[in-house]
Amino acid sequence: MTRFAYAFMSTAMLLAVPASAQDLPANQPGDEKINQLFVYGDDECPQSTGDEIVVCARMDEADRYRIPTSLRNDPNDSRNQATSERIKAYEYVGASGTMSCSPSGAGGFTGCGLKEIDRAYAEKAQDPGITFGRLIAAERQKRMAGIDAEAAEVETRIVEFEKGRAEREAKLQAELDAKESAAGSPDAEPLPEPK
Repeated sequence: MTRFAYAFMSTAMLLAVPASAQDLPANQPGDEKINQLFVYGDDECPQSTGDEIVVCARMDEADRYRIPTSLRNDPNDSRNQATSERIKAYEYVGASGTMSCSPSGAGGFTGCGLKEIDRAYAEKAQDPGITFGRLIAAERQKRMAGIDAEAAEVETRIVEFEKGRAEREAKLQAELDAKESAAGSPDAEPLPEPK
């Protein structure tokens, strides 16, 4: 076998392994495939199949060919900010030094990254767009509720079976004890003499 053929075969085998691993069923709650779709007007949402969760966000028919609402206007426009947020911005006017995000003072630059991170989280919390994360969590919780209900039913049957078995064993033991006491103790009778 030539080096080229060997290299080709090993490459083909390496590429085939991940493809087959993707087709395996999900074993844990976070392993399922998630399909996120926007549906418009009266369009049908496709049903979930197997280990796939389908989450549909329903939009108006008029929005089918429009730019998403979250991208239509400037989120940083001062008209979109509440008055309380504008007042909080004045908090940093006289601040200088470490964690102040100002050009003056030693370490004044250190607060800028933190300030940007806080601003990004605030924008994310106020995002008017649809958050698929909550829809996925709700769908996953609905699935897990079905699994939990089935597990509780199986647990109830097992407890009933164990209780019945314990009662049967106690009844048999009581019958054996009654036979022994009625027949007398086996040690009370003398053993037969050998001939």
